[in-house]
Amino acid sequence: MAAVDETADFAALIRELKDRSGLSYGVLAKRLHMSTSTLHRYCNGDAVPTEYAPVERFARLCKATPDELVEAHRRWILADGARQRERKSAATAATTATAATTAATTAVTETAAAPIPEADVPSAAPGPALSPATEPAEPVAAPRNRRRTALFAAGAVAVVLAATALVPHFVSGDGGGDRKQEAGSVTSTGRGTASASASARPTSSASASASPSGSASPSGSATAKSGASASPSAKAGGAADVAAAVPLTVTTRPYAWESPCGQTYLVDQDAAKVPPPPTEQDAPSWVSALGAVSAGSQYLELTVQGTGQDTVVLQSLNVRVVGSAAPPAWNVYEMGYIGVGCGGGVPTHSFDIGLDAVRPVARPKSGQTGLPYKVSESEPEVLYITAAAASHDVRWYLELAWSSGTRNGVLRIDDQGKPFRTSGMSGRPQYGYSLDDSEWVPHKAD
Repeated sequence: MAAVDETADFAALIRELKDRSGLSYGVLAKRLHMSTSTLHRYCNGDAVPTEYAPVERFARLCKATPDELVEAHRRWILADGARQRERKSAATAATTATAATTAATTAVTETAAAPIPEADVPSAAPGPALSPATEPAEPVAAPRNRRRTALFAAGAVAVVLAATALVPHFVSGDGGGDRKQEAGSVTSTGRGTASASASARPTSSASASASPSGSASPSGSATAKSGASASPSAKAGGAADVAAAVPLTVTTRPYAWESPCGQTYLVDQDAAKVPPPPTEQDAPSWVSALGAVSAGSQYLELTVQGTGQDTVVLQSLNVRVVGSAAPPAWNVYEMGYIGVGCGGGVPTHSFDIGLDAVRPVARPKSGQTGLPYKVSESEPEVLYITAAAASHDVRWYLELAWSSGTRNGVLRIDDQGKPFRTSGMSGRPQYGYSLDDSEWVPHKAD
């Protein structure tokens, strides 16, 4: 029910924006580069966008106020999180039903294969002959009972199979293709530490990287490595359970755009071989296909949300540099189009990182408050990071320190298990895309 309510709240807001704009579904869908039916599903609450980017473009197109943009983001986060939890519950039900089917099938097989005890078989010892009138109709009673047991078990299997067949229907009915995971946007959790008292000694340690599918993998965009501790009286396995119950998740968008005109990439390709600029939601696949590197600066969007009602305090955000070298001698390609204006503003909770510094630090932008922040399941926070590099090619990642009651930990935030990569571009040939010529043309040079 929570997923329905949160999805309905999100849909109600975007319907209100759409109605107020006076624009039709067809006009909005065309400007947003999506199908009319998909936009209908978003507005009716039948689906939730995988990314916030189309929601923001929709809201801006409908002339949403800054407060409405923040509220749209908040409602999208809650609806998306609720929908994911609902899908996980359905998947768990499917797994349980499959296990029940296996167990029932095994029971039938064992019943059919079991030998009939000798005591159940009519004795072949000599005795008085029976006339046809007195011969028993059911000479072997035990096999008949065994056949009844097998039929009963087979009926149970049929019921379980029917229930199992229904579960995938409910799982697949959650938004269809609108819920596909997009490259470069990963939700992940980490591990932390917890102690019942200051004198508690660690009983075990753990480190993991969680992927959206729930399997441990280095491809997740956020990882955490720390020990887990519990009170000396904790039961076996209790420390591992405490460590696994990290009370927050971080969704990372490493290829978000502050504005199309402000985003550039270094690409080791001639202009004639580079495809046109992508839309923001297609930037991860465009970057991956070309082996592109964020040039000049990289804009990250981190959505931090608690997994329960407990408040989680985000203590600090630290920068870790893995390596630094000279920028590659590649061409620079600017997103957006020549002669087309770009908008954009500075959202709250924005940080600047100067990667050319000896010890880069995440600093709040002018006039904004820095960490600590507080998050919970119903009150997420979105952090915007602008990491700039002028004279170096820097590989780096972030560490987010958190605490909740007696628990604390550190989340590693990176690009699907790899460090972020941001490079300077001074002196490199720069290109912009001309809509008139439908090609990349020399734009400017530093």
